[in-house]
Amino acid sequence: MEEKKVETSLTDQEKVRREKLPKYHELGVDPFGHRFVRTHLISEARSLAQGKDNAALEQANIIVTLAGRINALRRMGKASFMNIQDKTGKIQAYVGIDIIGEKPYALFKLADIGDIVGIKGRLMLTRTGELTVRVTEYTHLTKSLKPFPEKYHGLTDVEERYRHRYVDLIVNEKAKQNAIMRPKIIRAIQKYCDDLGFIEVETSVLSPILGGANARPFVTHHNTLDKDFYLRIATELPLKKLLVGGLERVYEIGRLFRNEGMDTTHNPEFTTIELYQAYGDLSDMRAFAEGLFRTVAKNVTGSTLLKYDDKEIDVGKPFKWVSMAELIKEATGVDFTKDIKFDEAVKLAKEHKVEYDAKLVTSTGQIMNAFFEQFCEAKLIQPTFVHTYPIEVSPLTKKSPDPRFVERFELYIDGHEMANAYTELNDPIDQKERFVEQLKAKERGDEEANEMDHDFLEALEYGMPPAGGIGIGIDRLVMLMCNEKSIREVILFPTMKDRK
Repeated sequence: MEEKKVETSLTDQEKVRREKLPKYHELGVDPFGHRFVRTHLISEARSLAQGKDNAALEQANIIVTLAGRINALRRMGKASFMNIQDKTGKIQAYVGIDIIGEKPYALFKLADIGDIVGIKGRLMLTRTGELTVRVTEYTHLTKSLKPFPEKYHGLTDVEERYRHRYVDLIVNEKAKQNAIMRPKIIRAIQKYCDDLGFIEVETSVLSPILGGANARPFVTHHNTLDKDFYLRIATELPLKKLLVGGLERVYEIGRLFRNEGMDTTHNPEFTTIELYQAYGDLSDMRAFAEGLFRTVAKNVTGSTLLKYDDKEIDVGKPFKWVSMAELIKEATGVDFTKDIKFDEAVKLAKEHKVEYDAKLVTSTGQIMNAFFEQFCEAKLIQPTFVHTYPIEVSPLTKKSPDPRFVERFELYIDGHEMANAYTELNDPIDQKERFVEQLKAKERGDEEANEMDHDFLEALEYGMPPAGGIGIGIDRLVMLMCNEKSIREVILFPTMKDRK
């Protein structure tokens, strides 16, 4: 019964393709193929032919063996054309019965768009000047049992592209280029860090303590220990422990998990680089971030002028450096460097219609941060370092000379946070007091508040050197370099809502 149900759900095209399977077996061919040795990628074949006319190609007698997926078929009786593509590009192929023989041509006639094939032949130009492989050997490799959706490029439901990324990569050149660009960007980041003497490390994904950032976690259970763990929301605390251990310059590129909303710039699992430099401070992180963005842009795009949507982002110029208080004063006239009591801050927030959760917000600094998010963030288009944050929203950061604030910056580009950096707090007594305040926030219902990490406090008591630290969102950096407005375009398999 189940088998019949599956069969009747097939489309006409799917039935036709399945009906061809016995015909492959009759010809002695496995419809799902075998190992195949190719001599060239399609891009390499094109390079060999570059600058040659047909006479030069005939004289050179360039023979190539290629493999790829059929993406176009034009059958004309005893001679046909097809296009195949591999990861490097596309090329046309001419298949004639008089060249490959009757049995191979009978095999070729079973081909459908989407099949994976191997071809061997000589490079030539058609009358219209198109580079073509004159096929002498045709090998069937894999039968595609599903036809590609019609007009796939024009699908309005982009979520279907993300759900079927494997099809997206076949038919959408931009998706493929993004997938290829991402590891290049990560390699460029690694080289930049390595050249500065930083050591790449790996730390645990499972954590018994919620810490290192303000975020809602995913919780899992370890059966053997009969204990709950968190999927890490940050790599900060273990990396700082390595500074205590004397590694001095460390970084980790790794996956983080935050049980929060999804939109064009947020995915529940995402990739960051966190980096810590002993004997440094916020100024070192400023120089590091500016150099990193500039170097990666040059290496992977060839320019420091980046086209992003309808804008041109210039990472070649010195990045703007401005305090949070300056931006708020410029936008609203409210000056948070003055001694504004909490009641007065609440009144100012009401006057300016600032939105915040009254249950969780208990300080002037938190209201100041809400002012910034509502009035300033979206205006920061060109690279801008926003520095000097209120202490209440920065529990792991060293105090500024004015103890209401801390030595922290966030880097904004096109209205989005790209990096977050601190002069790190290395005073265990101060750090414990900050953790106590976080515990109070958790009791008030703040699910993103840090927990008390006694092991980290003990590490600080052994002595952590003065340090600067930074976290940079890899996905957002890739979005910038690839000119993509949605994080789902640069994550191969983003988290998706269930189909309705």
